[in-house]
Amino acid sequence: MRATVIYGAGDVRVETVPDPKLVEPADVILRVVRSCICGSDLWPYADMAPSEHGRRIGHEFLGIVEETGADVVTVKKGDLVIAPFVYSDNTCQFCREGLQTSCLHGGFWGAKGVDGGQGEAVRVPQADGTLVKVPHTEDDALLASLLTLSDVFPTGHHAATKARVREGQNVTVIGDGAVGLSAVLAAKRLGAARIVLMGRHQARTDLGREFGATDVVAERGEEGIAKVRELTNGEGTHAVLECVGTKPAFEMAVGVVRAGGAVSRVGVPQYEEGPIGPALFRRNITVTGGVAPARHYIPELLPDVLDGKYQPGKVFDRTIDVEAVPDGYRAMADREALKVLIKP
Repeated sequence: MRATVIYGAGDVRVETVPDPKLVEPADVILRVVRSCICGSDLWPYADMAPSEHGRRIGHEFLGIVEETGADVVTVKKGDLVIAPFVYSDNTCQFCREGLQTSCLHGGFWGAKGVDGGQGEAVRVPQADGTLVKVPHTEDDALLASLLTLSDVFPTGHHAATKARVREGQNVTVIGDGAVGLSAVLAAKRLGAARIVLMGRHQARTDLGREFGATDVVAERGEEGIAKVRELTNGEGTHAVLECVGTKPAFEMAVGVVRAGGAVSRVGVPQYEEGPIGPALFRRNITVTGGVAPARHYIPELLPDVLDGKYQPGKVFDRTIDVEAVPDGYRAMADREALKVLIKP
């Protein structure tokens, strides 16, 4: 089969690799029908050290079940399923607490002999705990929205949930990438009254307004902080959803959060130190966030997506086939595309 392999910074290739086979009785083989490139894939694309053999990549995908292991009971051949961006047994103590990203028997796609999602097929470990069956559809828009449930929509929802966003609050979202826009949608869904989107790419912020942003702030740093505080009578916002992962983004988050509020980080941090000293302590600021347990959130978010109440799939602005994946990486890295959907 054909699949994506990353060899180092800027070096993504599509190669012929062995077809996946069942290894454990809990495995399933999926034929991928939709996958995509994630903003977090751009971090290794930017700075991964060269590798002689490369590694598989991709962690967001929908598939049709082609083959099941002897112990699999929740899905069968022919089912359409969502694969969250980590696999999990959904039964261990952490899974039962809604933290499938810390599953004792789980793991990540593209690691430890497990296929990456940017290819034609995938072996899924712990299939009963991982996969979520959904109704069959040929609707491209609905398939795109279902695909977001593998990562970006639950990640935006995680940001809002961890920040305790609720009815009537003011919220700032930092970052106009797919996760940031999903966080806008999540905050709107949870009843936020005012949503300030900090971003400077008009096509993206226009979509942010469609998703529920009431204000857009293009300024960054101290100027951006001042603008948000001006919009909120000097107070700042109850919640700040930091969806970038850089230290300047975190510093802005700290600058715009209201006393007693929460900064929720879901952008993978690209820094080791930040402003977490006395200033946050004196203002009773909560710093939270983390890796989103998508499997936990999918059952909550799925009905609204199936009903068309929310259409997070609008974050995809380019569709390619598997062979064009290297071009898709370049387009996202160069900000020519917001989020690239792969349709095998």
